[in-house]
This record gives sequence, structure tokens and C-alpha cells, in this order.
Amino acid sequence: MVAEWMAAADRRDGPRLELLSAEDVEVVGPRGSVRGAAVLSQWVARAGFSARPLRWFCGGDGTVVVEQDARWVDVATGSEQGRAVVASQFAVAGARVARYARHDDLAAALAAAGLGTADEVLARSS
Repeated sequence: MVAEWMAAADRRDGPRLELLSAEDVEVVGPRGSVRGAAVLSQWVARAGFSARPLRWFCGGDGTVVVEQDARWVDVATGSEQGRAVVASQFAVAGARVARYARHDDLAAALAAAGLGTADEVLARSS
């Protein structure tokens, strides 16, 4: 569910992002907090944000933290505007994202989510 949400955000697919989010989803970022799935369409259209997942952490209550290699581009030109390793915190309820918060680093996201390094989900090897 979170992976699908992140993929929709990377594609700037606002309608899909709205379907994967609670109607009153809370979106928290460096500039504050807003609520509402419609806000997501506006955000993805203008932010130029995409991120490649690096590490996943999951709690038993629908809490997910993803460390990401993030990239910002000018949506008009596609030119890179910045890049950083960040972490996103998700709260999933009823198979939808109810809260999304972006943090500047993994430690802050884990602390906010009440998770630790022991909650990391490691990929299975075949």
C-alpha cells in the first residue's frame, strides 16, 4: 500500500494518490501541515518530488517509515533542483494512508513514529 502510494507520488498521479489516501489525510512537511486528499493532487503537480526507497521500517499499528533518496526537479524543465536522503513517515488506516510526514533524516522519522532500528524490514533472499 505505501509502496503504491509512493509510486503514484513519483508519477505525479494525483487522482491515484487521492484514492490511496484517506479523505482527511494529514500531510506534514517542512512548511507545516495541511489536511485533505485534494491537497495531494496540488502538491504532486507542483513539487517535482520523487524518491527511491532505501530502507523500510514497520510497526504493528500501520506505522511505516521509509528512508529515501529524494530528488526535486523543476516540473516545467525537468532540471534537478536538489537531492537529499530523507525519511517519510506513514500512518495507514483502513488500507489508506491517513498521515504522511516528511522528515529531514531517518532518526527523526523513527523517533516520531515510535520505531527503532529493530523494526527494519529486510528483503528476503531467494
